[in-house]
Amino acid sequence: MSRISGRPATSTEHVYGLSLRVARWREGAGGTPLLFLNGIGADIAAAAPLLAQLHGREVWTLDMPGVGSSPDALLPYAAPTIAAVVMEIADRFGHKIIDLAGFSWGGALAQQIAIQFPGRVRSLVLMATTPVMGAPGIGWAALFDDDMLASGLKIQTATPLGIAYQSAAMTGWTSVGFLSGLKNLPTLVLAGEQDGVMPACYGQMLADQIDGALFETVPGSHLFPFTHAAAIASRISAFLDQPAKQAQAAA
Repeated sequence: MSRISGRPATSTEHVYGLSLRVARWREGAGGTPLLFLNGIGADIAAAAPLLAQLHGREVWTLDMPGVGSSPDALLPYAAPTIAAVVMEIADRFGHKIIDLAGFSWGGALAQQIAIQFPGRVRSLVLMATTPVMGAPGIGWAALFDDDMLASGLKIQTATPLGIAYQSAAMTGWTSVGFLSGLKNLPTLVLAGEQDGVMPACYGQMLADQIDGALFETVPGSHLFPFTHAAAIASRISAFLDQPAKQAQAAA
């Protein structure tokens, strides 16, 4: 039975030897479903306050291996592999076309998916992320982020192996040289005004490489999608609704 409101429906999906915990809000709602990809070490519970406020559409996310309720992977994985795993889950849900949002590490994975699966992504939202992931320990810096300290949010729920494998998957990863291929993909890039983990210059770098991308700075530091959840949910919803409105106007 579909769930249009209330608590998310949860399931465990077994894909290519991985067991991944998935949460779906407003399952079965009309329109294009939104997939949210979280930051390194962050679980479904951390994203819930944001995702619960993205009304009018199905929204889903998942715990990466070794994070939250997903057990550790037996072997390391690379960015293209985990991108394929995520899209296999989308296929199982019947989501041939998705909107895609990614935060920090998840923003890099979102870029990988958009590049690796052309035609599957309708709109892209990138938050506090970069086209070059070169620092394996970057997720731990969020522990000392101003928003993190002020909010008391518990972001890191990963095992040491989970963090190690997430870090290894993106060590040396870059989307530079591929982003120009996303020129027809509506893209919103958001950066925190006080983000010391992923400064706004990275977001500007992203937007500059994607023809037509919108770049905006927003209040907060690295964890702004969680600490300013209502405002960010409203901005994401407004952006995702634009393609539908444009199509209606053209008709």
